[in-house]
Amino acid sequence: MSLPVEVPGLDTIIPRISEGTIVIVESGADSAKSFFIRRLALTAARLGQPVTFVTSRDQEEVRSLLSREAGPDFQVDGWLHLHERDAVQRLDEFGRAGGILAVDSFSFLTLELTGTELAGLLRSLRGICRTDQTLVILATDRGMLPSQSEAIVHHLADGLLQFHAKESGEGIVRFIRIPKWSDGTFVDRNVYYEFDGRRLAIDLRSRVL
Repeated sequence: MSLPVEVPGLDTIIPRISEGTIVIVESGADSAKSFFIRRLALTAARLGQPVTFVTSRDQEEVRSLLSREAGPDFQVDGWLHLHERDAVQRLDEFGRAGGILAVDSFSFLTLELTGTELAGLLRSLRGICRTDQTLVILATDRGMLPSQSEAIVHHLADGLLQFHAKESGEGIVRFIRIPKWSDGTFVDRNVYYEFDGRRLAIDLRSRVL
């Protein structure tokens, strides 16, 4: 079962994310990335899919954010399997549940791995998610991993969605790029977005140079 992308505007570019794939969501110091991943997790939960969430952050902080963003009519307990880690060598144990596996701070959790070890982790995870039809979303921080490791992550993923920000004469301009996607989608332009901490707004009319 593929997962709908419930972000107005972005859903016209990526309507759904296929099961059994690995998608990288990358950004610099922008919390929109983590918000987007939590949004996908909540969408999966509402569809009755199991959600496994691995994070380097405090479990209760993540649980609180998900509860707030889910709203009072949707309880977090019962569908969320939350794991707090300082590092990971493998993700096999988390990938077999089906549904969605979301790993926040993937680049931080794998910081000590060599390029060969990182490639082995991703190849193993790819095999498991194909077999068990788990959708894997990995959040990475641009520039945290060595350039070789970052290239390995991009190469072995099925999709890559990047949040960018740059200075302009009018202040900070934020935009999304999708240089790689599993169904062949390639967005060769900068898609403008705004994020206020509670809502991700996509503007397909604005052109970002």
